Amino acid sequence: MRKLALCDDILMQVEKPARYIGGEVNSVMKDKDQVAVRFAMCFPDVYEIGMSHLGIQILYSMFNSWEDVWCERVYSPWTDLDQIMRRDHIPLFGLESQEPIREMDFLGITLQYEMCYTNILQILDLAQIPLLAKDRDASMPIVIGGGPCAYNPEPIADFFDLFYIGEGETQYRPLLDWYLENKRNGGSRQDFLKGASQIPGIYVPQFYEEIYQEDGTIKERRKLYDKAPDTILKEIVTDVSHTHYPDKPVVPFIKVTQDRVVLEIQRGCIRGCRFCQAGQLYRPVRERDAEMLKTYASKLLTNTGHEEISLSSLSSSDYSRLNELLDFLIEDCDKKHINISLPSLRIDAFSLDVMGKVQDIKKSSLTFAPEAGSQRLRDVINKGLTEEVILKGATLAFEGGWTRVKLYFMLGLPTETEEDIRGIGDLSNKIAAAFYETVPKEKRVNGRVQIVTSTSFFIPKPFTPFQWATMCTKEEFLEKAHQTKQGIMEQLNQKSIKYNWHEADVSVLEGVFARGDRRVGQAILTAYKRGCMFDSWSESFHNDIWLDCFADCGLDIGFYTTRKREDDEIFPWDFIDCGVTREFLLREWKKAQQGVASPNCRSKCQGCGARRFGSGVCYEEGNEET
Repeated sequence: MRKLALCDDILMQVEKPARYIGGEVNSVMKDKDQVAVRFAMCFPDVYEIGMSHLGIQILYSMFNSWEDVWCERVYSPWTDLDQIMRRDHIPLFGLESQEPIREMDFLGITLQYEMCYTNILQILDLAQIPLLAKDRDASMPIVIGGGPCAYNPEPIADFFDLFYIGEGETQYRPLLDWYLENKRNGGSRQDFLKGASQIPGIYVPQFYEEIYQEDGTIKERRKLYDKAPDTILKEIVTDVSHTHYPDKPVVPFIKVTQDRVVLEIQRGCIRGCRFCQAGQLYRPVRERDAEMLKTYASKLLTNTGHEEISLSSLSSSDYSRLNELLDFLIEDCDKKHINISLPSLRIDAFSLDVMGKVQDIKKSSLTFAPEAGSQRLRDVINKGLTEEVILKGATLAFEGGWTRVKLYFMLGLPTETEEDIRGIGDLSNKIAAAFYETVPKEKRVNGRVQIVTSTSFFIPKPFTPFQWATMCTKEEFLEKAHQTKQGIMEQLNQKSIKYNWHEADVSVLEGVFARGDRRVGQAILTAYKRGCMFDSWSESFHNDIWLDCFADCGLDIGFYTTRKREDDEIFPWDFIDCGVTREFLLREWKKAQQGVASPNCRSKCQGCGARRFGSGVCYEEGNEET
């Protein structure tokens, strides 16, 4: 019987002790003496968020399907337990064995969003692993980073031994095999890293350095190990219907953010929105076979006891066999009283018909994401939505019984004008008016429609056409939010519209991390040492500390956010090849500045470069490369 790392006295002192005890349904226990590799898989945020992440569930299940590997989970202890662990010198532990992370072979950290960067240092610190990779010896785990933020790993490069670029199903087995071979041969940690750098998709940051010009931009990247590759091509699963997928995901004891079965129906997106990093990184679109999905849906519901299933995708309504899959699920789930969730649907008649099938008589809120208030700006960002389509979709929704609509917009987009900002209020008002024109008074359940209009602030991301774009300052963002609020207050239906906006200072910092270079790591380390953690949580974010840290490190925030970038500037992430070419992204950046939209991948191939992977939408009938 395993012994818990935390005694009852400590568990009684912390919020939600179930975060730390493990032992959940479907968690995997193994005999540590019977495995060759122990791997700690970490999500650097609280348990409830980390347990909702499908990527970790996939890798956890895949690793544990190998007899010689035991994969455990670890999450960021919340601030209450963090203090106790530091005070009592309790090392961070894996949930399954309850044993210290520092005793394991690998610590894999998923990088889902930039504002978790100080939590990475919290994990290392509590695990009693040196924060800088150069200070670790042979007794320490190999620290690996992966996930979307690994596509610009430079701001956190000094903290990691290596990064895995791309989808995890393809190269982890060769990496672990090389680790075991190197160990059998008596090789050193450095020998392992040199060999790992030869495995596709693996980036070892200590084998490279950046040389800067006088203006602070990158002059060149220099290799410090001759055999290190010049570029790292992302790893991709070409056949997503015949790759590993968990059929027994871990079921938490407590309510988590996504407390349901998640069924990934496809990877990638055909739409090509110019602000969307995921839409570029996960090209080309690859669909899972409907029969495979039906089989897994039944297994997942049986093996978890969940009462809801969510079909996961960047754009669910673009899945070509959605109706067939839904008909099966509706019949199967109706018998078991299972709810079906369909995020990421577009605003059209098909999507509303689909939602009408799966929602109860009492309609929940409907989410639309026009992103911009004017047609001109929607063309700039290549959203592919007209006002006519948006209003028609809203009207059909109101006819179908929906009375609450959430609208998502971005402020600070390239070429944005005051007229574009005013368009947010205008469009919100037109959608409210569509309700009153469509639903007779006697059928209005709550008297009026509820329109919740939310704005986030635009952050340019690597590997998007907008990686060249300038970003607004905090003051400019807040002024735009004020203009949006004023515009909504002037509308005829203002009482039906509620307005929310994101925090501007957090957005600015995220913008620095997103396009930062290695020098930014100094500020991250300094901020952590001054107490910064859980920066994505508003109650824990301390903008004044961050500003002081950048100043003390001699770093100018504006250099990473508001500065104009030339077409040929060397970016910190240029050594990574995500499949989409820089030439394509630059072409799309030019089209954006001209307000010219591009068709989606199924309408006409734009020659983005993803065809080289030999799979997915690029090879559908009639989709020839241009």
